[in-house]
Amino acid sequence: MSIFVIAEIGINHNGDVGIAKQLIDVAKETGADAVKFQKRSIDLVYSKEMLDSPRESPWGTTQRAQKEGLEFGLVEYKEIDAYCKEKGIEWFASAWDMESQKFLRQFNLKYNKIASAMIVYEDLLRDVASEKKHTFISTGMTKFEQIDRAVEIFKGKDCPFELMHCVSTYPMEDEDANLNRIKTLRDRYQCNVGYSGHEVGLAVSYAAAALGITSLERHITLDRAMYGSDQAASVEPMGFRQLVGAVRKIEKAMGNGNLFMNHKEIPIALKLRAHITFEGHQ
Repeated sequence: MSIFVIAEIGINHNGDVGIAKQLIDVAKETGADAVKFQKRSIDLVYSKEMLDSPRESPWGTTQRAQKEGLEFGLVEYKEIDAYCKEKGIEWFASAWDMESQKFLRQFNLKYNKIASAMIVYEDLLRDVASEKKHTFISTGMTKFEQIDRAVEIFKGKDCPFELMHCVSTYPMEDEDANLNRIKTLRDRYQCNVGYSGHEVGLAVSYAAAALGITSLERHITLDRAMYGSDQAASVEPMGFRQLVGAVRKIEKAMGNGNLFMNHKEIPIALKLRAHITFEGHQ
């Protein structure tokens, strides 16, 4: 089974559908399987006090102005939906509240995503699981008891899912990656496990690919210097092309682990061992 590569656009579009389309183009051209966004109902996810607090951004001087500036609505997502269909790439989104999950249903998407921050939101988990769509569940910021509960909910609803190992720091330091947790998750929950990375660079993602992950999610950006909290932990177009290409090579290289001689080695073995046979007849 090929690793399912997700290009996480998230909010790196900076509220601009044109930028979102450019990022969709990058994902398609580099060989990603899907693009992912994030959907929030601003007044449900954030308190009034927080939204009224000051924050300088391209959209104004309050947190509300910044959050609303980054959030796509129905018009934008209809355009994104049509564009992804035109380009032949799947899209889906992680909802941060029940209203946002309801909003996403109208697009009849193939996949769902539980963000690490939302894995403890059991009502949302039950709502998502009731759709019975294949769901990627990120496990950043969690204790195993919380993962136990999420898995129990999805199994109870008979909803297909896979866990994604994730460390929710932006960017993540390499020494915090704990990639061996991928095997621990797979052994404990007897399910497929992917990797959602927030590190700078590609090496950690390569290593994850070699550990048998079934999905790989990385944030993409047009330019890491752009405005936005996720840009520094994102991969630029050339890097993402390199990432997808290398992951596909790693998949081929892993093989099945059998101990048989490769048939391509047989004529070489005969040639390089000819003197052994010759000497044996002396």
